Amino acid sequence: MSLRILTIGRKHESWVAEGIDRYEKRMKKPFDVSWQPIPHSSREHDAARREESETLLAKLAGKHANDFVVLLDERGKNIDSPTLARTLQQPLDSSRNVTLIIGGAYGVDDSIHRRADFVWSLSKLVFPHQLVRLILIEQLYRAQEIAGGRPYHHE
Repeated sequence: MSLRILTIGRKHESWVAEGIDRYEKRMKKPFDVSWQPIPHSSREHDAARREESETLLAKLAGKHANDFVVLLDERGKNIDSPTLARTLQQPLDSSRNVTLIIGGAYGVDDSIHRRADFVWSLSKLVFPHQLVRLILIEQLYRAQEIAGGRPYHHE
C-alpha cells in the first residue's frame, strides 16, 4: 500500500524539491509517497488536455486499476485536514493504493473526472503546479500524523 502522485510537467524545481524532501523523510507506511512526473503535452488547450488525460488513464490501468484515485481540481470538494486523513486512510485500510493526480496547465478531461474516486480542491485559488506539489506533500504528511493520532493538527 502506498501513495503515488502523478503530476504533469517537469521535475521539481530546486526550491520545491527541498521542501518535498523535508516531508518525504518524515513519511511512513502506508503514507510513503512516490512521484511519477509525466511530460506535458506539446499541444495546447483541448488537444493538450486530451493527450495528457489519455496518458494519465494509461497510468491507472493494469496493476493500478483498483487504486483509489484522488484528483486535485480547484472545482473539487474543499475539505479540512482531518477529513483528508480519513479520506486517505479508508482505502489504505482496505489494502488499496492511492493515486493522486495533479493535472497539467489546461486541466484534465471528463475521463479523469469520471475515474476519480474523490475530487479535492486545495483552495478556490489557482496555484502554480510547483507550489501545489509542496502543499500536497505537506498535507499528506499532516494526514499521516492525524491518522496516527499524533498532535500535528490542532482543533
